[in-house]
Amino acid sequence: MPDTLKHRLQAGQTVLAPGVYDALSALIAEQAGFDALYLSGASIAYTRLGRSDVGLTTYSEVESVLARITERVRCPVIVDADTGFGNALNVQRTVRGLERAGAAMIQLEDQDFPKRCGHLAGKSLVSVQEMCGKLRAALDAREQADTLILARTDAVAVEGLEAAFERAERYLECGVDALFIEALRSPAQMDAACSRFARRTPLLANMVEGGQTPVESAQALAKRGFQLVIFPGGTARAVAHTLQAYYGNLQRQGSTAAWREHMLDFDQLNAVIGTPELLARAERYR
Repeated sequence: MPDTLKHRLQAGQTVLAPGVYDALSALIAEQAGFDALYLSGASIAYTRLGRSDVGLTTYSEVESVLARITERVRCPVIVDADTGFGNALNVQRTVRGLERAGAAMIQLEDQDFPKRCGHLAGKSLVSVQEMCGKLRAALDAREQADTLILARTDAVAVEGLEAAFERAERYLECGVDALFIEALRSPAQMDAACSRFARRTPLLANMVEGGQTPVESAQALAKRGFQLVIFPGGTARAVAHTLQAYYGNLQRQGSTAAWREHMLDFDQLNAVIGTPELLARAERYR
């Protein structure tokens, strides 16, 4: 049986997917041994634009980053497609394009435009009817049986927990492959979500450092009933923290000498990205 994300979930496995934002971060995550990766829309905004996750990124930017990642790694990639970047017809273009670019799972959310990070205040939602139409359009647009559609609702912060559950029920009726109830506020809410849905479909837990949902380990979340666990923005936050320290030291000292034990040297980085193998392959064509 192929070792796809779909088959892992069907087998009842819990999948831990770290956030990535480019081919280098994806390559290093794959080398660390992860079974899946999560391409965060927020992290694309952070790293490509230097901006907040408030709906500024576009379909073409997400597709371009995804294509560069899947060209470099074999690990299944879950991709955050925000609202689908428009109406149902835009959703179909988004799904077709991201599927061609190698997405294993495509996430769509029920926020209105301009959307916000799921852990920011001030979100607004489209109607249940509109979201169901977009989900049906997404399911009709995909061409491969192994391409999964993940439905996310942001209703907890806007309409309350029960309304979020009702929306999730409607989205599940559309035929989506997994559910993501964003920004659950407490362990009790997390358990309530799992009690209602985990026996019927894979549920995703979103771990955001400093966000609304209590951060727990993948092992603890699996015991609650979650099958997908993502740490989407942790990579960008860790890199930003490291860069602040690195640039601060370089500006003060005028040298990287104090950082040599905290960084890869020229040969070490080339080993990570496979430069010797690439040059050896080039020799075959001389």
